[in-house]
Amino acid sequence: MSRDEKVTELARLAAVAGEASAEAAYVIGHAEPTEPVPADLTAAAFFDVDNTMMMGASIFHFARGLAARKFFTNSDLARFALQQVRFRVAGKESQDGIRTSREQALSFVAGHTVRELNELGEEIYDELMADKIWPGTRALAQMHLDAGQRVWLVTATPVELATIIARRLGLTGALGTVAEHVNGVYTGRLVGEMLHGPAKAHAVRALAAREGLDLRRCTAYSDSANDVPMLSVVGTAVAVNPDSGLREIARRRGWEIRDFRTGRKAAKIGVPSVLGAGAVAGAVAVGLAYRKREHAS
Repeated sequence: MSRDEKVTELARLAAVAGEASAEAAYVIGHAEPTEPVPADLTAAAFFDVDNTMMMGASIFHFARGLAARKFFTNSDLARFALQQVRFRVAGKESQDGIRTSREQALSFVAGHTVRELNELGEEIYDELMADKIWPGTRALAQMHLDAGQRVWLVTATPVELATIIARRLGLTGALGTVAEHVNGVYTGRLVGEMLHGPAKAHAVRALAAREGLDLRRCTAYSDSANDVPMLSVVGTAVAVNPDSGLREIARRRGWEIRDFRTGRKAAKIGVPSVLGAGAVAGAVAVGLAYRKREHAS
């Protein structure tokens, strides 16, 4: 496959992933008990999870919990941690690297049931995630809820785990990576691509169409320069705990910056209120390179 063909295929998979994520979020959201109709029907907020809403990578915390339950070895976990570090330093992945991550992504759940992973997700959230929520970001989400707006998480983390996090935080729902399952059992394959980069933009647009949102009135929050395409599709983009790349872009474009890592006050640049717009949230591109634990023969 040529380089152009690879780029075209990745773009196709990103679109498939975005549509699948939006469909999953819509179905899950409408399957829950009916919530009060929001006062503001066309504005919403979208929050990245890793390093934006939560300290560290949610999928890595999940992996730690699964490793403790013998889903895979500690050496597998160490390799994944190294991949996370490399990704965060490099800021992007090669086309081959993304393909490899896609092929390995979520393979560790193959053969397990959706119900089992949901139950484990609830336990692991309590054990390893609940105390890692950034209070400042949580307060921003609550601000939107108090204004009568819906609030979604947008992340490369599996949609089941993302939905658990959203529910625990009292949010509307979540857009996340969709893992294929048949009769409630995971196949180990993804639907399209990881919800990463352009896929998140597709997901937010698709969900906005389903929910009747005006993207010009929505707000998005992210920490990563990888999410600029998604942050750019909404009316207001806010950089939260930004990496150096996003901080520079935010300054250049006049986006609001909020940094809760040092307690500094947000640098408000040309945006009077985050309630005025923006929808999408960038999620740091986690390379879900878990491997299913090999059992001794």
